[in-house]
Amino acid sequence: MFQQLFSYAFRPFFLLGSLFAIVIVGLWTSVLHAPMGVPAEMLYWHGHEMLVGFAMAAVAGFLLTAVANWTGRQPLSGAPLVWLALSWLAGRLAMGFAFAYPAWVAAAIDMLFPLSLAFFAGREIILAGDRRNLVVVLIVSLLAVFNLFYHLGRAGVLPGDDRIAIYLMLHFVLFLTAVIAGRIVPNFTANWLRQQGVEKLPATYGWLDALCLLLTAATGIAIAYLQFGPIPGSLALAAALAHACRLFLWRGLATISNPLLFVLHVAYVWFPVGYLATAAAAFGYGLPASVALHALSMGVIGTMILAVSSRVALGHTGRPLLAARAVVVAYWCLTIGVVLRLSGAFAANYLLWVDMSALAWMLAFGIFFKVYWPVLTGPRADE
Repeated sequence: MFQQLFSYAFRPFFLLGSLFAIVIVGLWTSVLHAPMGVPAEMLYWHGHEMLVGFAMAAVAGFLLTAVANWTGRQPLSGAPLVWLALSWLAGRLAMGFAFAYPAWVAAAIDMLFPLSLAFFAGREIILAGDRRNLVVVLIVSLLAVFNLFYHLGRAGVLPGDDRIAIYLMLHFVLFLTAVIAGRIVPNFTANWLRQQGVEKLPATYGWLDALCLLLTAATGIAIAYLQFGPIPGSLALAAALAHACRLFLWRGLATISNPLLFVLHVAYVWFPVGYLATAAAAFGYGLPASVALHALSMGVIGTMILAVSSRVALGHTGRPLLAARAVVVAYWCLTIGVVLRLSGAFAANYLLWVDMSALAWMLAFGIFFKVYWPVLTGPRADE
């Protein structure tokens, strides 16, 4: 099993990420019920662990698997992959006990994973001369830099940078999500529609893709440094419209009979919803900033991770691209969880809605972990 597990990056990191998704949300929900309230630094810690611990685990699993396809090189496996997984685990343990020892200790340990990921991804892409994917190396490297800023802010070296770094990491993970979605969603959709004999296929435009990415990055920078006002509000509104146009052209409703494919479109729906909510919060229209934050984090990133992980794990282990019934239930659980989390901001009993949302999230990733454990730890189905 060990050899199988560390033969491809998606195997250990999809398992680790889904297990961590359950544990970290369970712990965080218990923290929210603390009688003394939640200090700001704990809020940033939660954001950091959801991004560096959960989201970047999925990024590592998908990216290092995709890089092998992009470059034609052998996938990262064996000892280097074990090192990457151990560096991730060490970072989570260090951050879990971060308040028990000097900040620089947690920082040094936690930086190992993002730096190692940037190194391995960059090495493969650069050695293959793959210029098209250098932007991916740049974004992963920036995430490592933002993680450093977070630790410098937490240590008081750059006061306030921990908050700024969290927002920069969030929006640049969204940037990377938009890059990957723009490649796989219309392509997978077109392939499936052709198999169904459908002639009208998804449309893509390079200028619209570039505009979506530009506005995602610009909105993230504006929100991180300005938070509220006409500039971040206008950029977020433009980003919402651009992502909505992009999604409309991908013909998602035509895939509703294929849950494994349709859920990719559902995940992308949260892009325009999240940026529209961001615009409303930035313009001061009475919408809590937490609604925008969770539409983008839990909605876009969480749903896209579940959708892509469940598909990639099947395709790369020689199994048919068909979602098991339990996995479809997981998709519904997560979508309901996002809706509950956003609705909770307007409810009288806020923590009850958060608890229900957290339960739906943990159930979704618990189902994934149970269903995909034998898939990710066992041999290919065609061997």
